[in-house]
Amino acid sequence: MKHLLKLGDLSREEIYSILNLADQLKYERKNGIRKDYLKGKTLGMIFQKSSTRTRVSFEVGMYELGGYALFLSNRDLQIGRGEPVEDTARVLSRYLDGIMIRTFEQKEVEDFAKYGSVPVINALTDYCHPCQVLADLMTIREYKGSLKGLKMCFIGDGNNMANSLMVGALKTGMSFSIACPENYRPDAALTAWAQGEEFKGRFTLTSSCEEAAKDADVIYTDVWASMGEEGEKEIRAKAFQGYQVNEKLMSLAKPDAMVLHCLPAHRGEEITADVFEAHAEEIFDEAENRLHAQKAVLCKLMK
Repeated sequence: MKHLLKLGDLSREEIYSILNLADQLKYERKNGIRKDYLKGKTLGMIFQKSSTRTRVSFEVGMYELGGYALFLSNRDLQIGRGEPVEDTARVLSRYLDGIMIRTFEQKEVEDFAKYGSVPVINALTDYCHPCQVLADLMTIREYKGSLKGLKMCFIGDGNNMANSLMVGALKTGMSFSIACPENYRPDAALTAWAQGEEFKGRFTLTSSCEEAAKDADVIYTDVWASMGEEGEKEIRAKAFQGYQVNEKLMSLAKPDAMVLHCLPAHRGEEITADVFEAHAEEIFDEAENRLHAQKAVLCKLMK
C-alpha cells in the first residue's frame, strides 16, 4: 500500500488491516496512551473543496501522532494560478512526507501519486471518498461485531459515496443494495464490477427504495445535491422525491438496523429529523471514526 487513491486499489486484507489499526489507535486515545508514531513527519493538506470533518480530523490526527499538518488552499498554491499538477507534486514531495488532497477530479489525485514521490491520500473527489468509507466500515463493525454477511442499503444519489460504499461493502463480505433514480446511478464501470461473478447475489441496483431496504442491517444516505451541485438543487429535489430515509422505510429493514450519514445532513430532505435523531449516536460515532481511521491510514503510509 503506497497510496490511498480509491478503495478499489486495496485488497480485502489491506482494508481489514487499516480497520484493526484504527481500533487500536482509538483504544489508545480513549485511554490516554500517547505514542508519537509520526514524530517529525509533515503532511500537506490540499483543499480545493472546503470541509469541516476532513480538515479537523486530519489536522488533529497528525498532531496526536506527533507530526505536523500544513493547510494549503488554492490561494496558497501556484496550482491555483495554472502550475501543472505534475510540477506541484514534484515540488511538494521535496518538502513533505505525505500529501492529502480534497478536490474535484480523480485524475488530479492520480497525477499527484504518479509524479510525486511521497504517499498521497484521497480525501474526496467527485468519483470516490475512501476515507469516509473506512470510517463507516469501522463504525459498522463496532456496532455489529463483524462485517461479513451484513446487508448495507444506500438510498439516494449514486455519487462518490455510493461508489466507495459499494466497493468497501463488497470487498469486506457484505451485501450491497442501492436505490436511486435512473439518471443518478453510480459509476457504470463499478456497477459492472459489482455485478460480476465474484459478488454474485450480493449486489442489487434498483429504483425501488423498498426493495433495497428490505432486511437491511445498515441504511445509509447522503445529501441529494453534493458540493459543486448546488445549482441543480431544484432539479434534484424533484428527481429524488420519495428517496428519503423515514420511519416507513426503516420498518422494512431489520429491527436493529443502523442508520449512517456522512454529513452534513439536510433533515427533511434525504432523511427525516426523527430518524436522524433516533440514530444520532451511530452517526456521530461514524463522524468521530474519521479521526481514527485516517490516523491508521497515515501510519500505514507514513510511518
